[in-house]
Amino acid sequence: MGRHSLPDDYARDASGDESPPRRRRTVAIATMLVLAVAAGTAVAAQGGLLSFSKSCEDSAVRLSMVASPDIAPAVRAVADKARKDEVRSDGRCLYVTVTARDSYKVANSLTSDTRTPDFQIWLPDSDLWPDRAKGSGDGVPVTPGDSIASSPVTMAMVPSAAKSLGWPKKKYSWAELTAATMDSDKVRLGSADPARSATGLLALAGIGASSEKQGGDSDTRVAATAKLLAQRMSDGDTQVLETLAQSDSGAEQGNPERNQAVLLSEQAAFAHNAESTGGGKLDLFYPKDGTPLLNYPYTLVDETSMSTSESRAALRFRTLLDEPSSQATLEKHGFRNVDGTAAESVVAPAGGKKPQPYATAAAAAPTAEELQQTLGMWTITVQSARLTTVVDASGSMATIVPGRNQSRMDVTKASLIQALNQFTPNDEIGLWEFATALDGDKDYRRLVPAARLGDPAKGGGTHREKLTTAFAALKPVPGGATGLYDTMLAAYKDAQATYVKGKFNAVVILTDGSNQDNLSISRSALIAELKRIADPERPVPLLAIAVGPEADREEVNEIAKVTGGGGYQVIDPAEIQAVILQAVMTAGQSSHATQQ
Repeated sequence: MGRHSLPDDYARDASGDESPPRRRRTVAIATMLVLAVAAGTAVAAQGGLLSFSKSCEDSAVRLSMVASPDIAPAVRAVADKARKDEVRSDGRCLYVTVTARDSYKVANSLTSDTRTPDFQIWLPDSDLWPDRAKGSGDGVPVTPGDSIASSPVTMAMVPSAAKSLGWPKKKYSWAELTAATMDSDKVRLGSADPARSATGLLALAGIGASSEKQGGDSDTRVAATAKLLAQRMSDGDTQVLETLAQSDSGAEQGNPERNQAVLLSEQAAFAHNAESTGGGKLDLFYPKDGTPLLNYPYTLVDETSMSTSESRAALRFRTLLDEPSSQATLEKHGFRNVDGTAAESVVAPAGGKKPQPYATAAAAAPTAEELQQTLGMWTITVQSARLTTVVDASGSMATIVPGRNQSRMDVTKASLIQALNQFTPNDEIGLWEFATALDGDKDYRRLVPAARLGDPAKGGGTHREKLTTAFAALKPVPGGATGLYDTMLAAYKDAQATYVKGKFNAVVILTDGSNQDNLSISRSALIAELKRIADPERPVPLLAIAVGPEADREEVNEIAKVTGGGGYQVIDPAEIQAVILQAVMTAGQSSHATQQ
């Protein structure tokens, strides 16, 4: 959140020393203001304009908070107690209303809607959601602050499954634990959708990092795990708990719709066990290579639109959540403190038991880029993609990239080939290039039609190998200008005409400049035509990547967003691989949300 001054009734100078001159000036100014207000109040009272019988409720500062459903009850209890105890901010009572709302839904709404929301404070379960909301750059501004609690991500199992894997004595890394469940015909593993669940995404990122340490073909192992999880995926954390076998009975354990293990937070297991008996309770495995933490960042929403009293009241409530009584309330609901320290009163009811390494230091939090790549991998693994890749071949792509001694085209080709490794044999990818008058009067040329990467290609090898060769052969056209608008429209129409149902269909277009074809369709006409032909039943988002400092991200974003896609900027073409995965993930998530 950064540093703020505390509300007047909360901040104190413990030293007892005389205030510095600036403080004395502040006090003097405040004194004059108080006298002026008092005089004004007396006049108003004589005129019958004010009543001195106002209750605490009448003068309260009212704030609305939306919180992740798991932590909402605990925070609501703190807010209700503050209201009952008449906790004040700058002399006014503090009333905070807490509403439970899924973090991914809040992030999506803040990204897609520029209107001021009906809440000032957001408490998601992970800072990945504010990062996602901020990443769009077009939605409601958010200001993430410090965490108020934490909960480790674990693998929960029904007792019979846990025993079969040696719980609690047997210790596993993330990679070993998922491999053990995949190899067992008695343990079916479920997860919440990583596109909607921080628990699912952080666990998948942990599995990926653990697999890399094992060496070998870690990408294949992680993709295989993602495929497995996709087959037994639930919409959210609440729903994944409902998939668990409810008892040790043969009927429950043998039901193919039931899971014996799920990726779950410790707090979710705590809450589940509090309402369960016997075989319905869960045992927890804590991977020995560390568990990522849900960290519950206290986040202000559209802070600039808040009044001074609202902003200070929000800070007052934040400090209240740090007080021992509030932290005790959070602990009673199954949460750890901010640093992740394990308390027996939380761990044991949640299903943790020695020698499981539940007190091991938390795994290093994955970076925002690593999470984007994990989610991009998930999207293209779970839902096969069909992409038309359209690469700018204008003369400016021969420009040398500062510090690399390579042209934009050379760095772009290398990044595209690297990105290709992230796609599965079932994904379909094709290649176009464009520059003015490249193919007669056309500004574009189809080089490789879209086909499954694993399919055999004419002349031998696979389509993936053919496409890799085609990427490597791309060259700037001397004197060629950027024929962007006609190319965008042609590629979009072609993708619509060859749409494959059940796949994520999109056009990925890379350009290092603005349209330079004076004979092409205009920008306004292009946008109007894309709006006209867009078909919600056959969505084809344009994912436009502006490459280099001269490229206009705002222009391509304005065009792409009417198709459900968006514009992105990379100064260094080496970043293209990560941005493609981010763009695919973002558009895939938006498409999925629209179809719900």
